[in-house]
Amino acid sequence: MDFFNFSTITISILSGLLPALVWLWFWLREDSEHPEPRRIIIFTFLAGALATLLAIPLEKMVIDTTMGLSVGTFLLAGIEEALKFCAAYIVALTSINDDEPIDPVIYMITAALGFAALENILFFVSSLMENQGILQSLITINIRFVGAMLLHTASSAVIGVALALTFYKRMRIRIPVIIISLCGAIILHAFFNFFIIKGQTHAFFTFFVLWCVAILLMLIFEKIKHIFWNREQIQ
Repeated sequence: MDFFNFSTITISILSGLLPALVWLWFWLREDSEHPEPRRIIIFTFLAGALATLLAIPLEKMVIDTTMGLSVGTFLLAGIEEALKFCAAYIVALTSINDDEPIDPVIYMITAALGFAALENILFFVSSLMENQGILQSLITINIRFVGAMLLHTASSAVIGVALALTFYKRMRIRIPVIIISLCGAIILHAFFNFFIIKGQTHAFFTFFVLWCVAILLMLIFEKIKHIFWNREQIQ
């Protein structure tokens, strides 16, 4: 089988990209009252995808280094969370478009979904190259839609929420909050990866915790919107 023919590439791209776009549509819809410029959203998404390419050689170095599962999992999570944050920070969080408390959440999630999209595309291609077949690969990608997409969204949203809650604070307050929230995102990411690697007996509990975190973040997201709208009305 020619794994690099047009149909295989098309299936790989759509399988990785469509789930990310569904998630992105959901979150942008939540910010429909004050939408972000499409150009910045696209650039942030692409920057997140580029971060995936930067993560590959760094993660290979970690994998090739002999170390324990816990340390390796933590370092891999740290690389991905740091690169996603840098992607959002360089493209969006330092721009004039980051002018509302809800914006950091949107931009962090957008970068995370760009990262997850390309990661899933590469994963899908890898599955096909291992002769798993398109059907088996589609099943795998559906699991990653629930798992990896949710994980990247939730972990990056942790940082976005922290930035949102301190949006009007001085930088001497915001910088420690960013560091703490980045550590929290890394811990959440490492927690998920560690228990998934440990086996299926831990998978249900891990997904349950991840969904709880995601639901909590959605509630906080709504709270941030109401705080901002109330502030707008007062002004």
